[in-house]
Amino acid sequence: MTGAVEVAAFRAAMARLGAAVNIITTDGPAGRHGMTASAVCSVSDEPASLLVCINRASRMHAAITANGVLSINVLAGDHQELSGLFASRGLSVEDRFARAEWDILDNGSPALTGALCTFGCRVASISDVGTHGVFFCDVTELRAGERGEGLVYFGRGYHRLPMECAA
Repeated sequence: MTGAVEVAAFRAAMARLGAAVNIITTDGPAGRHGMTASAVCSVSDEPASLLVCINRASRMHAAITANGVLSINVLAGDHQELSGLFASRGLSVEDRFARAEWDILDNGSPALTGALCTFGCRVASISDVGTHGVFFCDVTELRAGERGEGLVYFGRGYHRLPMECAA
């Protein structure tokens, strides 16, 4: 294919693109699920909307599609271990959620206590791109947490970002 790049080269380049670390959660008819994701981006502030990219082969993709709602929990610097647990394939959904304190948003999705902020969302549309579904979400609820360090993923590792850098 003309203009295509090799997967390994693309992944190596993406390691140079730092991103906030988030735990995406959902609950509803398809049950409660959660996963770690850095592929989250703002779309618009009027109306407030975000996008989340999730592999179509994952249980999380199926759960969000069926539930129609999700929350995006932006992780603080001290959530690195929790991020790893929600990225692990060897841990049950129940065990993941048991490792932290959660509240429930108006849309029914779990909200992480102590998150830098949590966006409660309703799925507006889904577009398939390559291996992933891009969920375009309307933000229906926002919870801002206490100030603290942010958690970013860069260079294939976690880093803490002081809030002063984000001011």
